[in-house]
Amino acid sequence: MGGKKGEVKNQIKRIRLARTDWTQADLAERVGATRQTIIAIEAGKYAPSLVLAFRIAQVFGEPFEEVFQYKP
Repeated sequence: MGGKKGEVKNQIKRIRLARTDWTQADLAERVGATRQTIIAIEAGKYAPSLVLAFRIAQVFGEPFEEVFQYKP
């Protein structure tokens, strides 16, 4: 495999603001993370673990692929 890293993009902020009235802290509490973690994920500075990524999609009631995208 090559040494290039891919990038994980997400739609968390868009979904959170468009479909819920949740704050970052509300989402963090629902998925068992910190507000700082949600801030970093939304900003694209941190890629969540698979477990956390699936939890986020689940609490939104969205398919995983709607919330997260992988860009090689």
